[in-house]
Amino acid sequence: MKAPATLSAAPARNFGIDCLRGFAILLVVVHHLALPFRLPLGPSLLQAWLPKRLLNAVSFNGYEAVFIFFVISGFLIATRILERDGGLAQVDLRRFYRARALRILPLLLLTLAALSVLALFGAPGFAPDGSRQSLAGLLGSALSFTFNWYEGRTGWAPAGWDVLWSLSIEEAFYLGFPLLCLWLPRRLLVGLLLAWALALLPLRGLVPAADEVWWEKAYLPGMSAIAWGVLAALLARRWRPSRRDARALALFGAFCIVMVLGWGELVHRHLFKSGMYGLVIGAATMLLAFQAHPPLPPQSRRFPGLGWLARMGSLSYELYLSHMFVVLAATGLYRALLGKEQAWTFTVYLPVLLLCYGLALVLERFTIRFTRPRSGAADAAARPAVLT
Repeated sequence: MKAPATLSAAPARNFGIDCLRGFAILLVVVHHLALPFRLPLGPSLLQAWLPKRLLNAVSFNGYEAVFIFFVISGFLIATRILERDGGLAQVDLRRFYRARALRILPLLLLTLAALSVLALFGAPGFAPDGSRQSLAGLLGSALSFTFNWYEGRTGWAPAGWDVLWSLSIEEAFYLGFPLLCLWLPRRLLVGLLLAWALALLPLRGLVPAADEVWWEKAYLPGMSAIAWGVLAALLARRWRPSRRDARALALFGAFCIVMVLGWGELVHRHLFKSGMYGLVIGAATMLLAFQAHPPLPPQSRRFPGLGWLARMGSLSYELYLSHMFVVLAATGLYRALLGKEQAWTFTVYLPVLLLCYGLALVLERFTIRFTRPRSGAADAAARPAVLT
């Protein structure tokens, strides 16, 4: 058996996976910009030139993008365990939990400190309303990875805090996943993951649709999407499609995702409400293709103009936790200057994306001293896909 890599071994980045992550985080940021304006990229000027379906697909699929992140997260974490430890049953608990903590906690604690200061000053979008939520409750649930459960009991959290729900699902999964890998026989573990993955829609159906917050943010459906990623990683370990087959898989996966994002109502109506399955299957098949035959980076000139998207993917955790600071400041400034005038809202998007990107770069420099304390090499198992 091949010896596992040392802790200092730096994994090569996969350009295709980074682009998929970049696409997902782009959808999240744009979605959170579109919500305050209630209209996609401005109501009039762009709609005169671009199809409404395209604008809606770009503007209002942030929630769906998070499920793509869940799949990527499961795939990357499981792949790294397989590469380092030789198999899921050989996972090194100490190294796994240390890697997750080093990657997650420094930026999370910094983010929570900033959120708390803004909440104490009563900043709109950051301060709890005081009736059902409190600063102590928000902090406690974020640190215990029960933020989604806290929202389910108390209602929507302030916009600046709301992104923490998906991190709670991911980290709750990864607290228990390596233990299952050690305790369960391989076939039983795979069977459990497969049943969990296939139960995505039934698990969502367990929550009444009227309970909107918990229906969107319950643990089990999100973990089901992570299970799809883990299963894809196990399959990629055993099966390497040809380059031609990998290209077909990537195109099929992209087709599934585009159909759900752009024609979700048709998928819901005519394909047995299977939109979430389309997302996770599409993401999983693209990951299989990219793992088997990683697309060459933009320097090869085969993918010109996509380097920025891949870089956003590599910064997805920093972008995810920090972008609401920029989004809420930008939307507040726009309303202060232009009031309810909506025609020019589309001009906000590019500057906000650039500012979010710049802030993420700064935060990466901050956290890199924690994730690379001695060796100077990043730990891919510690990097969430959005986090993830």
